[in-house]
Amino acid sequence: MTPQDSATYAGAGVDIVAGDRAVELMKAHLAKARRAEVIGDIGGFAGLFDVSALKKFNRPLLATSTDGVGTKTEIARALSKYDTIGEDLVAMVVDDLVVCGAEPLFMIDYIAVGKVFPERIAEIVRGIAIGCQKAGTALVGGETAEHPGLLEIDEFDIAGAATGAVDYENLLGEHLVRAGDVIIAMPASGLHANGFSLVRHILKTKNLSLDTYVAEFGKTLGETLLIPTEIYSLDCLALHKGLKSSLHGFAHITGGGIAANTARVIPQELVATFDRTTWSLPAEMEYLARLGGVPTGDMEQTWNCGIGMVAVVDPVSADLALRSLAARGMKAWACGVIERKTAEKGSALVGIYQPR
Repeated sequence: MTPQDSATYAGAGVDIVAGDRAVELMKAHLAKARRAEVIGDIGGFAGLFDVSALKKFNRPLLATSTDGVGTKTEIARALSKYDTIGEDLVAMVVDDLVVCGAEPLFMIDYIAVGKVFPERIAEIVRGIAIGCQKAGTALVGGETAEHPGLLEIDEFDIAGAATGAVDYENLLGEHLVRAGDVIIAMPASGLHANGFSLVRHILKTKNLSLDTYVAEFGKTLGETLLIPTEIYSLDCLALHKGLKSSLHGFAHITGGGIAANTARVIPQELVATFDRTTWSLPAEMEYLARLGGVPTGDMEQTWNCGIGMVAVVDPVSADLALRSLAARGMKAWACGVIERKTAEKGSALVGIYQPR
């Protein structure tokens, strides 16, 4: 058999040298996304976290969550901009954890690519590390996998998983939620990482270019769509610590929209009623819905419509919750109330959005 006939890993499309270089490039970013409990450095077969940190809990519960960023990766690929998509990944994972009151402790990532471009991988990981810093969680490891033949050369996908902990006595959820509780909204930074299949459908059917400058955004359409997802975990944990038993729950507003996600964290006999007159529909969603002819109901079941996280609090502590969040720079507002369910009433949005 001649050398030309030999089957090699490189010949099959996998570049081990490029993979090793990608690891070296990302190490500087990973070093910034640590906690004191992390043991060792990146490069081993497993990430290590000192769980003696759980001694501060009376009855520690481990919480875990996993997610990706969906087809928002296609926007990043089209624009050749990879330094923000990692923040989206962290937000999608850790802000699911914090809903039950858990502190996100550590995270791992998985990046699948058609071909390893070391600088591109490092940019993605840089974003993940920045997100972990914002969330107060450690990035303890991950995996980069090259899939030639399965993914095109410039295609990629990312996913992640995180582990957190909460004391049983501080667990949040539907067991605490009562009729009369006030719903506090925390604003979304943009579309976050949900509903991009609808976004891309509108872009395609209306022949919209990502390079189009949109005056009402003050930037291009592509730049607007790639604004990273807000990370709420530290704000939520601070609110939990400050309000104690007056805080009854959180809902992370992701795929499914405001009403459906809030319904997941309240008892079946209750509903959440949101007053649209308390906020304005974000400009980018109004723009896309108008151009795409998206019905309001469909939009509200697909996009966050301007709210990324909600807190459910005892009405006597609603003002304190708002002041506490404002002190942290979070411009929250009271957007609704928890009510008793009737045959005619389910969790819903009522009223007309405020004009911008």
